[in-house]
Amino acid sequence: MDGARLSETIVREWTDPTTQDVGSTVEEFLTRLGGPTWVFLTGEDPSRTRAVTTLLHGNEPSGVRAIFQWLRSGIRPRVNLACFIGAVDAAMAPPGFACRQLPDSRDLNRCFRMPFEGCEGRLAAGVLDRLRVIGPEALVDFHNTSGRSPAYGVTTCLGDPQKALTALVSDHLIVTDLRLGTLMEATEDDFPTITAECGGAGEARSDQTAMTALKSYATAESLWDEPQRYAHVTTFHHPIRVSLEAGKQVAYGPAAVSGVDLTLRADADHFNFGILNQGEVLGWVRDSSPGVVVARDAKGRDRTLELFAVDAGRLVVAQASRIMMMTTNPQIAMSDCLFYCLPVSSSD
Repeated sequence: MDGARLSETIVREWTDPTTQDVGSTVEEFLTRLGGPTWVFLTGEDPSRTRAVTTLLHGNEPSGVRAIFQWLRSGIRPRVNLACFIGAVDAAMAPPGFACRQLPDSRDLNRCFRMPFEGCEGRLAAGVLDRLRVIGPEALVDFHNTSGRSPAYGVTTCLGDPQKALTALVSDHLIVTDLRLGTLMEATEDDFPTITAECGGAGEARSDQTAMTALKSYATAESLWDEPQRYAHVTTFHHPIRVSLEAGKQVAYGPAAVSGVDLTLRADADHFNFGILNQGEVLGWVRDSSPGVVVARDAKGRDRTLELFAVDAGRLVVAQASRIMMMTTNPQIAMSDCLFYCLPVSSSD
C-alpha cells in the first residue's frame, strides 16, 4: 500500500492511509483491514491525540462508515486521531453488518475487565493497554442500537467533559452505574469517555449523526471551551436492565405468539426514549406472572414487580417509565437483554 503501513500483527496498525488505500466502499475498506485494526491519523497538532473506537459489535456500522468517509475525504484532523475498528470479521460475515459477533465468540464489549480470558479478552486487554500508552484527550466509542432509536450518549462518570462529548451526537445522556465489562467502564478513570449511540443500525440518519460527530470531534481546536454547546444536555440516571428469564423464549408480533413465553409488540422499538404510563401494554405473557422478565438494578436488586405487572395475559408497565435500547431482534434479546427501563422519577 503506497503511503501507508499495515503491520502483520494480530491487531493491525495502519498509519495515514491515503484516499486510494482505503478502497471505494466501506466493504472494501473492511476487506483491506482484514481484522481488528488501529488506524492512526497525524493531526495538524501532533502533540495531542483523541481516540475513537467502533465496530465493537459487527452489526453496528455507523462508526466505521464515518471513519471510512473521513478517510476518503483526505481532510487532516486538528489533532492526532487513534481509531480502533474491532469486530471486522463479524461485520464482513454474510450478508454484512448483520452479525453482532461470530458464532462461538464472546461479545467483545463485555470483555473489558478481568480476567481477560480467550481471544476476545486478550484483544480487549490489548486495546486498553494501547489506549493508556496513547493517553488521549478523550475517547468516543461509536455504536448503534439494534432497534429504532434517537441518538444519545452513555457514561459511567458524569461531568462537563462527558456532556461536551455527548453534545456531538445528542442532547440526551444516560448515566449508568451498571457494570457489564464495557470499554467505557474500563477507561472512565483514565480520560473522558462516552458511548455514542448514533441511532438504529442501518438508518441513514444514524450514519449522518456519526459522520457529523466525528467531523466535529476531529476538527475542534478544543473539546471543552464552549460550555454553551452542551448546556442543553439532559441527563438520565440509573437505568435498570431488563432481561429475559433464563430458558425462556421471546418473539415479536401484533398479538401473543402461541407457545412462546413472552411476545413483545412488533413496534416495541418505537418506545425508545419515550415514556410509557402506568398500565400501557408492552406485550403478552404465556403465564400469569411478570417473572418471564427480570429487572435488576446496579446493586443486583430485583425490581421486576415494581416496574411490571400482568393484566389479563398482557405485560404492562406498573409505573411511568422511560424505555431505552429496546430491540426487536430475538437473538439479541435472548443473548444480551430486552431493553433498559428508567422510572420517570429517576430522570433529572
